[in-house]
Amino acid sequence: MKKQARFPKGWNEARVRRLLKHYEAQTDTEAVAQDEAAFSTTTHTAMKVPVKLVPEVRRLLARHEPANKRMQPPRRRAARV
Repeated sequence: MKKQARFPKGWNEARVRRLLKHYEAQTDTEAVAQDEAAFSTTTHTAMKVPVKLVPEVRRLLARHEPANKRMQPPRRRAARV
């Protein structure tokens, strides 16, 4: 019997297949351009952090609530009756 795959919330097998199809069809040039575009954004940054400091950096980021809220999708409010 085939084991049922578990997907994160909002994901399903069809979405995973579409994503795989996208990346498998990309040329090397397109992949590099996509990677470079991700690093050229002005709203986020990437940096090297020593492994020993990662837990502390995560704690600091968790305390920085406004940035965390901006990164999360808005919550839907229940309809009033």
